[in-house]
Amino acid sequence: MQSFRVELKPRSHPVYVGYGLLEQIGELARAEGLSGRAAVVTDSNVGPRYLTRALRALSPLDRVPLVIQVEAGERSKSLDTLARVYDRLLEARFDRHSMIVALGGGVIGDLAGFAAATFLRGVALIQVPTSFLAQVDSCLGGKTGINHPLGKNLIGAFYQPRLITADIALLESLPEREFREGLAEVVKYAAIMDEAMFAQLEQDQAAILRREPTVLEYSVAKCLRHKAAVVEGDEHEDGLRALLNFGHTVGHALEAAAGYGGLLHGEAVAIGMVAEARLSQALAGLDAGEVARLQRWLTGAGLPTEMPADWKSEKFLDALALDKKREAGQVRLVLLRKIGQGVTLSIAPQQLLRHLANP
Repeated sequence: MQSFRVELKPRSHPVYVGYGLLEQIGELARAEGLSGRAAVVTDSNVGPRYLTRALRALSPLDRVPLVIQVEAGERSKSLDTLARVYDRLLEARFDRHSMIVALGGGVIGDLAGFAAATFLRGVALIQVPTSFLAQVDSCLGGKTGINHPLGKNLIGAFYQPRLITADIALLESLPEREFREGLAEVVKYAAIMDEAMFAQLEQDQAAILRREPTVLEYSVAKCLRHKAAVVEGDEHEDGLRALLNFGHTVGHALEAAAGYGGLLHGEAVAIGMVAEARLSQALAGLDAGEVARLQRWLTGAGLPTEMPADWKSEKFLDALALDKKREAGQVRLVLLRKIGQGVTLSIAPQQLLRHLANP
């Protein structure tokens, strides 16, 4: 097991990565001084697999935790679903000393996290990510929120958890497509921050795809340590943290255009990273061989890398226009100077579209 703290002064919290951590969440929460009633927010896929074990682990804190189960999928990141979570908490008379446990992937982490941030102006949050994507990225950093029909994550808040536990054993039973989408976020960290990590991923790709435990633990811990370092320096995405959006400007617009759930998040980000790497050739001096290197790794991981034929749809353009990273009418992009070195650049939407149309 590996552990470290995200150092954010009063909002500092521990992160644990290892095998068998699901059974330890109650014990780890109590070590952080957490007590009171617990609500476990999960979904219709994760609940049947892991809920019984999670409730048993939480029993030292709350003998009968409240269970709030929502439908699996991106469509649950909605105002309607959020309202149902509030209804259950209010009906159960939860108070400000209560806690919310997010047991699930990125959708549950975002939804439950936003509920924790806003219910009674904030209650304790424990992140228990069960997907590869959530373990390597979204569980850490405090971004919470829901989608709007016009764009992804347009309603939300920065809200730090009190505890993060990433149990590598939960990755063993992930469906293949969901496992592979998490690899997009793994390679993202290497592409923007760590060329040595990228080289290691090239060497370890076959072992990762076989889900070898030591390689998975290395990948999850490495990504979370990189993200923690960025978040510690820029909690609210005023500067440095924008680098973490590599592939996401194009990726989020593709997700919205496809209808949330049409493309998995990691699949959209994989396409977005290759598109933004190609933009980097024209705008940041990235060598064509580095673009090919990135695309080769993603293709080898079974991820899509080419823009869909109908990408210039009205929904895509609307989503790009509403991207929350826009400033003064320009879109803020993350580009690569080389593998391991990301940079940010503001660009007019029309210029971005021209480059996308003529890579």
